[in-house]
Amino acid sequence: MSVSYVLINVEPGSEETVLKEVREVPNVKECHRIYGLYDMIAKVEADSMDALKEIITWKIRRLPGVRSTVTTMVIE
Repeated sequence: MSVSYVLINVEPGSEETVLKEVREVPNVKECHRIYGLYDMIAKVEADSMDALKEIITWKIRRLPGVRSTVTTMVIE
C-alpha cells in the first residue's frame, strides 16, 4: 500500500467546497483544514505509486478552487 500526504492551497473563500470535494475523491482517507502555509492536508492511499500519482494529478489537483499542492510520500 502506498500512502501520501497532500498539502493543498485553495482560492480564498473556496475552502469548504474544496474540502468537501477532496473528501469525496476515491482513495482519500482523510482531509482536514489546517492553519499555516497550507489550507488543508489530505491522506491518500492506493495500491501503487502510479495509482497515487493518477489520483493526485487527475482527481485532486484538477478540482476547481485548488491553487497548488505539495505531495509527500510515506517511505515506511
